[in-house]
Amino acid sequence: MPEIPSRRGLLLGTAALGAGAFLTACTSNEPKESSGSTDNQAAAADDKPGKKVTIGFAGPQADHGWLNAINVNARERAKKYSDVTLDITEGSNDTAAQIGQIDTLINKKVDVLVILPADGKAMTQAGLKAMRAGIPVVNLDRVFANPQAYRCWVGGDNYGMGLNAGHYIGELLKDKKNAKVVELSGPDNLELTKQRTQGFDDALKNYPNIKKVARQQAEFTVETGQAKMAQILQAQKSFDAMWNHDDDQGVGALRAIDQAGRDDFVMVGGAGALSAMEAIQADNSVLKATVLYPPTMAASAIDLARALGQGKGVSGLAEHEIPTSLTLYSAVVTKDNVKEYLPTGFK
Repeated sequence: MPEIPSRRGLLLGTAALGAGAFLTACTSNEPKESSGSTDNQAAAADDKPGKKVTIGFAGPQADHGWLNAINVNARERAKKYSDVTLDITEGSNDTAAQIGQIDTLINKKVDVLVILPADGKAMTQAGLKAMRAGIPVVNLDRVFANPQAYRCWVGGDNYGMGLNAGHYIGELLKDKKNAKVVELSGPDNLELTKQRTQGFDDALKNYPNIKKVARQQAEFTVETGQAKMAQILQAQKSFDAMWNHDDDQGVGALRAIDQAGRDDFVMVGGAGALSAMEAIQADNSVLKATVLYPPTMAASAIDLARALGQGKGVSGLAEHEIPTSLTLYSAVVTKDNVKEYLPTGFK
């Protein structure tokens, strides 16, 4: 799963990004008399065919549902534009192999590069090389160690995931005396896991009646989710709610819950898998919500890359250039709004 930098940048709702409202409105290219006001808005990217742009896309191996959805979103978004050619690599979790793939794209002289690095720190030099070659880089999600290695960063909000999960659970349990919650996290060696847990813990501080009584780390897989959830259930004979960091491992967690015959608590998932959304819609299990980490960020990265290649800005902003950083919002999907988000669910 992805890693992100500190919580900075422009917060944008996933619905707007996923629907393409982000870069679609057209503004006039006719200059106005300068008065120092924001009325002289820059030309913004729109859906109309413009300058042809070749976008190179390099990401890690799609060995997780979310990463596969990243590739799907990038391909589908590129197909929307007749002026975009997408040159996408196979993807690799080997840093040396991914650097080689990026070198190939640089040598092809693509107009813009979108890079989701397998390891942001280790891949920083690849981003720097592209930028020094005059190829602007859109750094997707896992951030490079040096801001000079990218023109724009777009990604998710891991801290916000935990924060919103905690507030959702907190509001459910705010009137319950001595409420208990548990947490099924991702791997603790990942910064993203630390951020998600920190957000969750910070949210719970607003609810003094709630105590976190157990935490187990899984590995973002079905198997580890099932095994670690079974341990929690065995150790905790009763609790009121749980937060699971990842919907893939949540599949295993639900299996363990079914095997134990437990239905005495509410489960909140993470990331926004289609299976989780369908379970929320069916409303026949303990899973009642999932907090998004939207793979639609890849579609937004293509939008941004196209705008960069065409020398255009973002609709709705007065500036002539696209922003340096865009942080997506981690919406909470429940039975009340799941229909809105189902099209973004990943397999």
